[in-house]
Parts: sequence; structure tokens; C-alpha cells
Amino acid sequence: MVLLIDIGNTNTHVGWADAERILRTGRVPTPDVVAGRFPGFLGRWIKGGRCEGASLCSVVPAATGAACEAVTAACGVDCLVLGPRDLPGVGMDYPKPRTIGPDRLANAVAARHHHGVPVVAVDFGTATTVDVVDHRGKYIGGIIAPGLELMTRYLHERTALLPSVAIREPRRVVGRSTREAIRSGAVLGYRGMVRELIRELRRELRHPGVPVVATGSYAAWIASRLPEITQVHPHLTLEGLRLAWLAWRAGEGRD
Repeated sequence: MVLLIDIGNTNTHVGWADAERILRTGRVPTPDVVAGRFPGFLGRWIKGGRCEGASLCSVVPAATGAACEAVTAACGVDCLVLGPRDLPGVGMDYPKPRTIGPDRLANAVAARHHHGVPVVAVDFGTATTVDVVDHRGKYIGGIIAPGLELMTRYLHERTALLPSVAIREPRRVVGRSTREAIRSGAVLGYRGMVRELIRELRRELRHPGVPVVATGSYAAWIASRLPEITQVHPHLTLEGLRLAWLAWRAGEGRD
């Protein structure tokens, strides 16, 4: 069994997997990891299971070391901390590979493994990230845009009169209240942004049918009205970590 850990800005997602698939998932607030409360969570999570290894990606440097120490204490194993040399099936054609968010690399690995090449992975998280593996099987870059929650939160925090709104499908395009107007602009505008990004990517890749795989907290909802997205994979990042660990264990993941 392998422990999978995806440390994001808001939440840390954890998975428990075997050689074939992810068996269960959970999450803990990332500030809890930084504050040293991760070992207790892991102890309850593993429940005496036999852990052969761990694979981790992190966009919060302050949490990375704490998570690795917790894994060693709970499981007695070291973590594979995903980097650009640990990508089975994915080459690199990018000027500064170490600057790429490792969660984005994990998404690229999983998308390429399950959908071939070329392929595009879209992650609807705190930020919206779009990552591209080209027809050669090489990671060539992508796009970073604001996430849906960031858009609505920014309006509320940076203005005196605009309220905070719950994110859900607007009942109409023309808002009949300030909250309805914000919701319409955020949700419909956000979908429009994603649609345009995919359109431009397909044009630049000269591949109008390139698969687009979505993941992240809003993936299923956003994709339900975006036919440009071909599949939703709710645990794409954890799946990429699982595949990277299997290759690393077999000696295939490093140059």
C-alpha cells in the first residue's frame, strides 16, 4: 500500500492506494499540516495498515517538511517528493522545470497515462491550472488563471459594498439583486474563460479533438455545461502521485 499526499494552498488531500487504484481519500486543512497536527491525522488514517511508501506533491513549502516527517514517524518510510525527474511517460520541454507546480506535474502524468497524447489537464482549485502534454509525450507548459472562489472573494474583500456570495448555478443571466449579479458574472464568466482557454489551446496545438481532463473541487459542476471537457477525474493529482511512486519503486521514474 502507498500513501499519497497532495498539499494544496487550502487543503491537503490524502489517498491510500495499491498497485491498481486509489482505494480511499480524505483531506485535512493545510494549516493543520504546518501547525504539526498531521501525525495524529495520519495515525487515524492508516489505521494500522501496512505502508510500503509515500508519494507527495506540495505547493506549500512550509508544509512539505512537516508532512515528510509525519510520514516517516507514522509509516517508517521516506517520501517521494515529486519533481520534474519523476514523471513516468512524460518528458520535459520547458525552460525551467523546477518552477512548475508539482501538482501540475502529477496531473500531467495521470492524464497522459489514461488518455494518451496529446492531452490537456485542467485543475479547478484555488487557482485554475491548465497543463499540456504534446504529441511527443512532453510537458510543454500551460496556463494559470484565477479560481472561481478567488474571483468572488476578491470582489467582496476589495470593495466596500459588494457582498460575499455562495457559489452555485445562477437562476438567470440578468441578476435581480447584487448577489445574483455577482453570481452570474462569476459562474458564467468563469465558464466562458475556461471555454476560450481550451479553444485557444486546441488551435495552437493544431488538434481540435485533443482530450481535456478536468479535476478539482468544481470540476464536475463546471464540466456539466462545458462539452469542451471530455472527462472528469476527481482524483487526477493523487493518481499521478500513485503512478509516479510505482515507477520510482521500479527504478523507472528518474533519469
